[in-house]
Amino acid sequence: MPEVTSSKNVTVQINGEVRRVSAGSTVAVLLLQSDAPCRISVSGESRTALCGMGICFECRAVIDGIPHRRACQVLCHDGMTVETQK
Repeated sequence: MPEVTSSKNVTVQINGEVRRVSAGSTVAVLLLQSDAPCRISVSGESRTALCGMGICFECRAVIDGIPHRRACQVLCHDGMTVETQK
């Protein structure tokens, strides 16, 4: 099976900074590439994607103003906003 690649990039705002990422990338990929946590735990620790398939809920972030979205399950799109969940 041929590898699927995309030469198109999308622009996403993450914690107030504009970033470019390949179309088809998940928000979790963007957060990892940006060295930004998905959320901050109740004890103040940075958390990020763990399982990568939506089971662990560690990757919850505020995506387009909606809190508790699983970043590993949402594809990036132009104009998207992502914030570390606190």
